[in-house]
Amino acid sequence: MTTLFVYPGACSFAAHVLIHELQLPINVEQVVLGPDSPYRQVNPNGRVPALLLDDHTLLTENTAILPYLADLQPGTPLFAPAGSVERAQIQGWLGYVATEVHVGAFRPINRPERYSADEQAFPGIRQRALQQLVNALKPIEAQLAQSPYLVGNRFTLADIYLGVFVGWSARAGVLQADFPALQDFLQRYRARASVVQALAAEGLA
Repeated sequence: MTTLFVYPGACSFAAHVLIHELQLPINVEQVVLGPDSPYRQVNPNGRVPALLLDDHTLLTENTAILPYLADLQPGTPLFAPAGSVERAQIQGWLGYVATEVHVGAFRPINRPERYSADEQAFPGIRQRALQQLVNALKPIEAQLAQSPYLVGNRFTLADIYLGVFVGWSARAGVLQADFPALQDFLQRYRARASVVQALAAEGLA
């Protein structure tokens, strides 16, 4: 059986939510991360999510796994047909969230040691990254102020992925008065049955 490998509360949560949204017959396995983790025998880079297909093909990265899973259910409103503008818009937001929000902001917030060997520099790196997070969220806030969701006035893959990092942003303390649309979005996101199910399955309810 195809298996999705996740770590509780990590960015793999998006693929976990999508499996519940589509009710896909996919096994979800929680792993321990680290340089000595047995999980590296499955995925040598040690990161989540990873999707191991029945033929032992390994897929990695949310921007690949989310579209792949959605295409297992042709016609799902969570994605859009190949060649359509909406599909490109959804993929555009997936790319934006992956690069500007996840890697551009949360990577230095969570792992400042990747950017400097000087521990005294870590607070400054985190502070600068928090400002980058605020800047990255502004275009998303502007979009959600006009529409409840990122693309097509409906919940899509882009929103599933975004919800992970809006939750992280709330915990980081940046969703204050300047981001009312994102606060509303997070409430709607957390109320979805698929999100509730994934949180419970990961022990985060």
